[in-house]
Order: sequence, then structure tokens, then C-alpha cells
Amino acid sequence: MSATINCAEFAEYFGTPVRSQMNPAYVFEVDGAPYAVEEFYLDDLRNILPFRVKMYNVAVSLVQSFDEMEQGGGASLPERGSVLVFLPGLAEIQYMQEALAKLVRKRLQVYPLHSTVSLEEQNGVFLVPVPGYRKVILSTNIAESSVTVPDVKYVIDFCLARHLVCDKETNYQSLRLTWASKTNCNQRRGRAGRVSKGFCYRLVTRDFWNKEIPDYAVPEMLCSPLASIVLKVKLLDMGDPRSLLSTALTPPNLSDIERTVLQLKEMGALSVSSSSQKRFDGVLTFLGYVLAHLPVDLHLGKMIVLGNVFGCLEECLIIGTVNLTKLAFAQGVPSDCIAFVNAFKDELEWGKENCIQIKRIREVAELFEDLKKRVSQFNMDVTESSSPLDYTSLHKQKFILQVVIAGAFYPNYFIQGAIDEELASKDLAGNDPRTTIQVRNLPPFAFLYYKQLQSLFRQCGQVKSIAFDGSRAYVEFYRSSLRGSCVLPEVSLSLLLAQQRLPLYLQVHPAEEVEARAGARTISHLKYARVNVDFQSQSVYPVGVLSSSLDPDKLPSSQVFIVNITEVVEVGHFWGFQADEVSMEKQRQLTTVINQRELQPVPVSLYPNLLCLAPFYETHTQTEPASYYRAKILHIMGSNVEVFFVDFGNTSQVPCDSLRELPADLLTPPFQAQEFAIAGLAPSAQSMILGDQWSSRARNRFVTLVNGRSFIVSLYSILHGVMRVDLHVSTETGDVSVADLLVQEGHAHSAPESFESQDLKRGTFTPSSTSSSWKSRKEEEKQLINSLLLSFSKTTYSAPKSRVMPLQPSVGKHLPPFSSLQ
Repeated sequence: MSATINCAEFAEYFGTPVRSQMNPAYVFEVDGAPYAVEEFYLDDLRNILPFRVKMYNVAVSLVQSFDEMEQGGGASLPERGSVLVFLPGLAEIQYMQEALAKLVRKRLQVYPLHSTVSLEEQNGVFLVPVPGYRKVILSTNIAESSVTVPDVKYVIDFCLARHLVCDKETNYQSLRLTWASKTNCNQRRGRAGRVSKGFCYRLVTRDFWNKEIPDYAVPEMLCSPLASIVLKVKLLDMGDPRSLLSTALTPPNLSDIERTVLQLKEMGALSVSSSSQKRFDGVLTFLGYVLAHLPVDLHLGKMIVLGNVFGCLEECLIIGTVNLTKLAFAQGVPSDCIAFVNAFKDELEWGKENCIQIKRIREVAELFEDLKKRVSQFNMDVTESSSPLDYTSLHKQKFILQVVIAGAFYPNYFIQGAIDEELASKDLAGNDPRTTIQVRNLPPFAFLYYKQLQSLFRQCGQVKSIAFDGSRAYVEFYRSSLRGSCVLPEVSLSLLLAQQRLPLYLQVHPAEEVEARAGARTISHLKYARVNVDFQSQSVYPVGVLSSSLDPDKLPSSQVFIVNITEVVEVGHFWGFQADEVSMEKQRQLTTVINQRELQPVPVSLYPNLLCLAPFYETHTQTEPASYYRAKILHIMGSNVEVFFVDFGNTSQVPCDSLRELPADLLTPPFQAQEFAIAGLAPSAQSMILGDQWSSRARNRFVTLVNGRSFIVSLYSILHGVMRVDLHVSTETGDVSVADLLVQEGHAHSAPESFESQDLKRGTFTPSSTSSSWKSRKEEEKQLINSLLLSFSKTTYSAPKSRVMPLQPSVGKHLPPFSSLQ
């Protein structure tokens, strides 16, 4: 009998009734091990291994030590015993294989052994190694019983295993790393000692083995997804699932079986019968037949079948494969499934940018090919496309994929809820919830600690600015592109950290010490003042008493003004600059000043959002002399960079070595480029069904109307730094609103402005002409703040003068929940 079987339990199960009592079956024990196997634990290895070394290194050191052991015993080189190493999964096997490959002088023949290894590759495990070489087999628990290699002398056991575990409440299954049971480990030990004395090295302490390692593994019947078991029963035509499974050695609960049958009927895997006797039974459908043959969650299997029907089989196979390996990474995409497709299709670049383990993706690639072969037997084949998809086809395919995902996972998904705009606006003090998080419980004079706050959130992303208001601060991250319609991944990550309730700390000076540093100057009004910190311009300045946080100097002189449109982001969303005579003259003067100077190369390594000077070429040849303009780096692409010209609003790709340093005095003039959006405009149903939010027809029409032209615009409001405007274009019939034109042509429909935008519209428009007294007070406060910052920048924090202040992030709680299709 196998060492992994609980003999007493089996004897009771196969017992016979004798005189109204169950008599257990007889148990016969036969010693079949011809040679002894000596066991060792980490306690026994401390004399030969360094303290606190990684377990991988322990295993490698053991393999190295076997040469000394055998030479001491007088064994010749051709008799070097084989080594069998038990590891929990494919990734661990690959890591161990790379570690052993570094032992070039040890003459090792390393063979991986797992479920995806072909039969031809498995045969190498049984071959006699080359004379003078040692065979090392790196295996999952597949070698516990199904594979026996006779010449194994050494077993190295990590005592770990991966088991598919199903949550009974959610029916969600995951592959979990767990400790193997004692019976499984003893079965592994039995792989040695077949032809000579064996040695088993368990990489746990003896005390841990006795107290923590479980005696027996949980029966697979109780931890596997019950739906898969029911489908297997129906596939084998073994009758009513309740009757059969209730007679198992460790049967599931009857209510769980009944609920599972009803779930299979709901998803279409079992037929629905009108007979009450067949309520908890049904005939296997074609969908159920396919699901019974696929090694994935049933919802993922259904998604693969629907993907074949709707022409997105490859994407569904990717999602099914990645979910199988549990690569949980979304990076701001509302659906994890869509993120998996992005990660797999662009594995190297996307992986490097988002810190994904490329080896894991390669492992997924092998599983993807295996799953593709499995579905091909049902005439479901991936079609190869030679030409890239256009704008409409690409987003139409994404839309179809979303429909397929929704159909496959019904009813187990979350729907994005409506936002309480008024409450969100009040809680975030008018800051953009897509780019900003809120931090509460700040100490007095919180602006003194802005660098500490920036450092705390550096793990989430690059901080653009911090707005201090009372005991709160609003931390804004840089947008990674010109598109501003999505919640930033940095905000999502901050939200995740807040949900985990990770503590944040600041080292704080007592308020009395801060006031003492000010001397005779009064600074009590700065204790909880509204102060903005702009990391892009490296400036700290008071906001003042205006109802809006906008600098009056950046407001147009009138609500109606001329705009030159330079870059279209999306329909109704564009960049440009004011084209009145005063603004144009400022740009000409600034351009002249820049190009008359002797420009220096950028002195630091390039990174996104770095301000610099960049050339603009009129043609794509980049051979003619070009003028330099103020710019910001958006993306780094090898030897080129994509830059955004901050005074014009357009983008361009230029060589990295063509960038120049932006002098500090040229940072002072405000950036002239402005982001615009047409007020009261939303995509029509026709537009959305043809692509993403806007169809390619709508986009092309809008670009034709506005790109590279000047327009008269009427300012509606300024929301999160974006000017919401009415835009008019001249036609044969006169001036027409662009919004009305898009609505008439069916591309868009009129939509009310958000609460914040309407609220700002009701407020009084503040032109750039502001009283000199307000500017004077603002300048005095700015000098006072800078003097305090300078004073404390020279002070090191000492234990007696510092105290710890916990921060409680309240991040994006009014944002809609992300769809999480599991």
C-alpha cells in the first residue's frame, strides 16, 4: 500500500458488517525498501552551511558536498549517485536550474520534470548519466509516485507543494503554496534507497517538522472545485452526482453538491429539465463537455468558448492562462482580464516598465500553447492576422472582449457605480480625483515636511504637487500621458495601500520650536495655511484667500478669447495656446531669449516629466536647423524621447542627445500651453459601439474641423486645470458650434456638465487684473515660508526634539469601484 494512504481510514471505509457492527478490513504491511534511507534536517546541516542562507543556496551547497561525501567513502566517479530535488512549481525549478548552471566544474546533468515536460524529455530522466557526471532531477510532486528513477541516491525536499484550493463561499479557485504533508514527504523520501543506501535532506528544522508539518494532506475531493468534479462524473456517465459523490471516502456536503449542479445549469454546462426529479441532475451540454476537458476555472472555460464564437479566442486563451497562474496585476485598467492581455502580448517592454517577472510570463507562454492545443480538438483555432488592426477595429475588438467576459462571468462581477460628484468635490476640495489623493491628520506648519511627504508616496509614483489646506494635504501625481480621462495607476496603488492600513510617519518639529525660529515675525496664521508645493518648478507659495486655487495670472483677461489648437487628444479634448497679440508677443520674446543663448547639454539622466529645452523640426527629416523651446519629457524610447512643448501644447519625437538644459531663470515665465475640453459634449451610442468612447469617424471629423487652426472660444469653467469651453467654427452657413455640429451628425449627444463645472460656472469670473495689495501680501507670506524652509533645511532631526506623527490616507473613496472580473 502507498505510504500516502491513511490505512486506518481505508480499512474503516472497506469494512464489512458483522453482528450489527462494522468490522474494518484487514491491513497487511510488507517492508519493500531494500536499503535504508538516512534522514537529515536543517539542524543537522548548520555545521556545514552558513547561517541564514537562502534555501536555494542550501540545496546547491548540498549538491556540491556530495562529491566530498562519495570520495570519502571511496566511490569512483562513474558511480556518482543521482539527486532528486522536490520543488513546488515550474518557476522554482527554473530558478534552481539557473543556480546549478553556475557550477560549471561540477559536471552536472540537470533535468527538469513537471507536468508540461514532453514524453521525449521525460525519457532523459531515466538515462544513465555520462561517466563522471552526476544526474540532478528537479521535479514537482509529479515524481512522488507516478515516476520512479531507480538510481536516485539523494533526495532534497523543500517540503512544499502547490495545491488548487477552492473557496466554498465564492467558488473562486487559486493555486496556493502550502506545506506538503508528512505522508507526501515520506513518499518523496522513498524515491531514494532503491539500489543503494539513500539520503534524504529536508529543508526544515526537526522541530518544525514535528509541530507544523501536517500528518496527512487534505483529500482532493474537499479542496478541488466541486463543479469540475461534477462535470467529470457526468462525462463518465456515472449517474446522479449526488448519489455517486455521497458514497466517496471523504464526501462533500450534500447541499454543496446540489448548489453546484444548479450553478452548472445556470452557466449552461448542464441542461435544464422541467421534471422536479431531475432538479439536481442534468444532461451534459456541448459547453459542459468542453469545460470538462479544460484545466481552467469553468467561467474561464466558458469565456474561451464564447471567445471562439465572437472572434477573440486568442485573447480569451491568454486570460484563461494567466488566471491559471495567478498573475494578479492590473495597473489602473478597470478589468484585470484586459490587463493580462496587455501584459502577455507585450511581455518584455510592458514587463520592464511595470516590474513584472518576465520568467513568470514565459511560464504563462508555455501554458498558453498547451491550452491552445487542448481547445484545437474542439475545432477552436487561433487565426493569425498579418496586418495590424486600425483604430476602430482595435477598440471594437476590445468592446467584444468585454462583452464576452461579462457573459462568461455572469453574475460574478462588479458594476461600476455612479459617483457622488458633490460629495467628492467637497471632500477633495476641488482637486482632480483621477490624479489626487488626500492625506489627513497633518501637524501644524505641515508645509515644512513636504519633502518627507513626497518621499512617503514615491513608492506609488512621481509626485507633481502637494496642496496643504489646514490639517489635510492633497498629493497630485504626474499624468503619464496627455489623456486625462482615466484614474492614474498611482492613485489606485495609493488606494490599495490605504486599504491595507499601512502606517505612514513624519518626523515633526514642535510648533513652539517653529514659532521660535521665526523670531519677532508673526507666523500663527501659517500654522494651517493653504500652501502649494510645485515640484516641477521647485516652488513653495501661499494660495491666498481666493475661492479658487488658480493663480489669477494664469486666467485669460476675458471669457471670450482666441485659441490656436495644436494637439488633438480626443474628440472635444485638445491642447492649444491663446493667440491674442499679447500672448503671441510673449512667446516670440521667450523664443528669442532661448535661442540667443549658448545652450548646454542636460546634466542629469533623462526621466519622464523632466523639464528641458527641445528642438522642433518643421519636417520629419530632422536635418534642417531647428529652434529650441521649453519642453517636458513624456516617454523615453531608446535613443529618442517624446517631448511635450509646454508653451504650445504639441508633441514631437527628438533624439535624446538633442535635448538641452533649461536654465533656472527661464522657469519663471508661466507655461503658455493650455488643456481644453468642449463643455456639454459626450459620445453618442452609435460612436461608442463602433470603437472606444469615440469612433474613428468621430475622431477624424473632429480633427478635420479643428487641428492646426485658430478659433474663438467662450470659457465655461476651469476644472482641474482644464478649460471647459464652447468652440465655434466658420461654415458656409455661418458660425456653428462644434458641439452642435457633432450632435447633428450623430457622433455625440448633449450632456450636462459635472457638478464641479456647474458650480464653478456659477462663481464669479476673476480676470488677471488683481489688486496689488493681495499680490503684496502673497509675496510677503512667500518670503516668510521660504525663510522657515531654509532655516529647518539646515537642521538634523534629533531624538529629543522629534516626535512621530501618524498619517491616515483617505484615498479616492468617492471614485467608482474598479470592475474585478474573477
